[in-house]
Amino acid sequence: MSKLSEKFFEVLNHEGVVSIMSWGVEPHLVNTWNSYLVVTEDERILIPAYGFRKTQKNVDINNKIKMSLGSKEVLGYKDYQGTGFLIDGTASYIESGEEYDMMKSKFSFLSRVLEITVENARQML
Repeated sequence: MSKLSEKFFEVLNHEGVVSIMSWGVEPHLVNTWNSYLVVTEDERILIPAYGFRKTQKNVDINNKIKMSLGSKEVLGYKDYQGTGFLIDGTASYIESGEEYDMMKSKFSFLSRVLEITVENARQML
């Protein structure tokens, strides 16, 4: 069963900020953009990482993450102007291979790829 809804993909088609929370060494919050997220066929989320060094240190100790994203351009519940999602998942880093190469061709600035395996995705608005 799909964990990511049509509404989630609709949000990805509009620009907005993505926040990723990790905790291991210390709590850390990092941001990126909706347009940088690539969803694989098996619903893993790939994110180009240039910085994200504190996130990686946390993930090495505790691979759990929380991620939020949204767009005011997508109608939410009860036709609310804007909607967002809260994602719970696990994270790892990809530093080589087919998916790394695909992401590098799209985002030349990356040094690694942050891979999120979605455990739960909840629409918030």
